[in-house]
Amino acid sequence: MMKRVSLKTKILTLIITLILFIIILITAVNAYFETQQTEENMGQRALQVAKTVSSMPTIKQAFEMKEPSKVIQPIARHICEMVGAEFVVVGNTQSVRYSHPQPYKIGEKMVGGDNDKALVHGEYYTSKAVGSLGPSLRGKAPIFNDKGEIIGIVSVGFMIEDIKIAIFNKLIKQGSVSLIVLLLGIIGGIHLTRSIRKDTFGLEPRQIASLFQERNAILQSIKEGIIAIDETGKITMMNESAQNMLGLTKVSMYKNVESILPNIKMYDVLHSGKSIQNDELFLRNRMVVVNHIPIVEKGEIIGVVSSFRDKTELQEMLNTLSEVKQYSQDLRAQTHEYTNKLYVLSGLLQLGHYNEAIKFIQLESKTHDHQTRGLVNHVKDRTVQAILLGKMGKASEKKVDLQIDSMTNLDKIPEHIHMASLIMILGNLIDNAIEAVENQKNGKVTFFATDEGNDIVLEVADSGEGINWNNLLNIFYRGFSTKNNQGRGFGLANVQEVVKELQGTIEVQNQKNSGAVFTVFLPGK
Repeated sequence: MMKRVSLKTKILTLIITLILFIIILITAVNAYFETQQTEENMGQRALQVAKTVSSMPTIKQAFEMKEPSKVIQPIARHICEMVGAEFVVVGNTQSVRYSHPQPYKIGEKMVGGDNDKALVHGEYYTSKAVGSLGPSLRGKAPIFNDKGEIIGIVSVGFMIEDIKIAIFNKLIKQGSVSLIVLLLGIIGGIHLTRSIRKDTFGLEPRQIASLFQERNAILQSIKEGIIAIDETGKITMMNESAQNMLGLTKVSMYKNVESILPNIKMYDVLHSGKSIQNDELFLRNRMVVVNHIPIVEKGEIIGVVSSFRDKTELQEMLNTLSEVKQYSQDLRAQTHEYTNKLYVLSGLLQLGHYNEAIKFIQLESKTHDHQTRGLVNHVKDRTVQAILLGKMGKASEKKVDLQIDSMTNLDKIPEHIHMASLIMILGNLIDNAIEAVENQKNGKVTFFATDEGNDIVLEVADSGEGINWNNLLNIFYRGFSTKNNQGRGFGLANVQEVVKELQGTIEVQNQKNSGAVFTVFLPGK
């Protein structure tokens, strides 16, 4: 398996490749234009010199001599040296040379075949041709006498090879600058990669992608809602649990958190830098428990992360634990009562009072059969049966008569009403009723239930003193209690919350004779 290329190598390779491409492209373009420009300049220079020589009176007068070359050759050599040309050749109308850089070629015909435009048409021009010295760029000018007749030609040339060398030297200078640019690009690339690695904590892109995928998987698997904001207060992250819990959508992303959740207190943590734990807030019509934690980097607060947990779920867990504890206490009370009865039965048998023992057993059996038969005949739901049996044991220990109303007719409770909800409602109402009459002689608690119609009706009545009219409006407030004991005043509040969650209602009123009646109405579907 090939080793994966690091981010540093990728960036440096990209920078060097890009710079080299640009340098090569610019060099090619410059070489083309430089070649064109240099050839044009050299051609114009050669043409200008040729024009100057062709118009010199001395040159014109020399054509009338028997040996023009004696006058023209020194002048041509001198001009050639002054302008840096490769040659300045002067010839007659038959292209016979009167001057040449190589004197032995004087008197021979000019080579190249590009003289007609000057000798025939009298034009001034530049041309490329291969002469006796090699390929050259030439400026051609005709020589006119005083009568305007063409008597000769001047050819001034620069060698193509010399032009190429001049162009190459210019490109070498440009290449030096390009090399410096390349070195600066490499140095800049190294610093850039170091900066990027510092910002990414030394992680490679594949590692960052893996962490991002793991982060998303973890956030989506967490049941708690998670929301994060940056230093400006804009939402940067929000998992599905937060969206479902608070009724938000992805449209809320990158918006100011205060405009979405006004009382969330994340701004307080952003400004103070102090975390907030287990804060109860009412957000989007839901009571939630929130933890706010600041995000700190290099001593500066750059954001806040908040986790949300629906208080209803927490309350259900607490209620379930509370009712399990209450069940345990009821079972202990029932066990204690039957233990006492067993002691009585054991004593009668040991004393030989067998008839009394048999009567005692028959009485207990009759009482138990009466309670069980009445319970089974009127209540078909096993959860409600279990709750009532447990409470009957508790009531019996406290000398309270817990009865099932003869009009009770309750079938199986629908599945949408969970066992924990029934335990919370019936457990608290029956316990409160027992407490209301436990110090009363012949205290009585009556349970009534029916599922006829669209609602399930659960009713608990007691024969106590009833509820003071001034307290009727307050008994469902959390923490309110008519008793002075600490830790009381939560049962009825919990009952009301559960009833509301089930979209039901609860009513309380005092009976005409004595005692209070609590009635719960729950939707049957």
